[in-house]
Amino acid sequence: MTQPTQHPSKRPINNSSSINKPAAKPSSLHPRNPHQGRYDFAKLTQASPDLAKHTITNPSGEPTINFSDADAVVTLNKALLAYHYGIKYWDLPQGYLCPPIPGRADYIHQVADLLAAETTGSENKKPQVLDIGTGASCIYPIIGSQSYGWYFTATDIDPVAINTAKTICEMNPSLKKLVTVKQQPNPKHIFKGVIGEHDYFDLTVCNPPFHASMDEVLDANSRKQTKLQKNRARRNPNSQAVNTQADAANNLNFGGQNAELWTKGGEYAFIGQMINESVDHAQQVNWFTTLVSKAENLKPLDALLRRVGARQIKTINMQHGQKATRILAWRFK
Repeated sequence: MTQPTQHPSKRPINNSSSINKPAAKPSSLHPRNPHQGRYDFAKLTQASPDLAKHTITNPSGEPTINFSDADAVVTLNKALLAYHYGIKYWDLPQGYLCPPIPGRADYIHQVADLLAAETTGSENKKPQVLDIGTGASCIYPIIGSQSYGWYFTATDIDPVAINTAKTICEMNPSLKKLVTVKQQPNPKHIFKGVIGEHDYFDLTVCNPPFHASMDEVLDANSRKQTKLQKNRARRNPNSQAVNTQADAANNLNFGGQNAELWTKGGEYAFIGQMINESVDHAQQVNWFTTLVSKAENLKPLDALLRRVGARQIKTINMQHGQKATRILAWRFK
């Protein structure tokens, strides 16, 4: 979930480069995920010609982009959305999170299986889905609506993110009838204020902020950058490395407003609040779901869910390249 802050001068960059880079190993993505293997640059460039000016050749002679170049990553995302989902207009304000599309698509396909496992004669009724913290990218509504025809209510606390998401939906006729963008009026709440008295949702989705402070964000990025530089140096001794951890921390390789990246108490506190609020909407939502980045949070979150009376709790593991994550799902029925 995003909140207003001053925009950095850099364009947003993907916050999980191992997902959006061409895969070197057999894919561990969901079987229905269209982002398997290496990107087909010929088809992507045909769908979005601007990609051509960012396309380079790797040492093996294969087309790729410079994943340290923010504009190149945004342009690649535009091409992926144009080719796979028919999205003709998509852009982000400066400094806003640029999502790793293959990983975001995996979440949608995994929760589609969750819904499909309980189909009970209402097959012709399209699910209603609530996206908590949709961000400026509106990525889950785009993938879910275009892959399955789901109806989405996309929420956020940041007016810039809300206005950008609205523009994306208005500029793409395929989204206009399937996605409603709604601002959360109170940044202290998650479900309260966006789930109306007569609303019912088959599913909620969320990519929560998982750091506890901006210092933690910078420290994590510093360690990541140092590791990447060491790996590059091993592959190419002539490459220029980041000199210090401070240099790495100042060279954030992702965009993101403060509340997209961190929240007081970190991921556990945010999801814990979500769980506590879900009790008040137990009869209005079939499945509540959220990403959980840190495996150590699963056990205490499971304990909290049991304390508040969740009847079913599921953990869906996902592996995207070197990155492991999971979906936590619960309901009260």
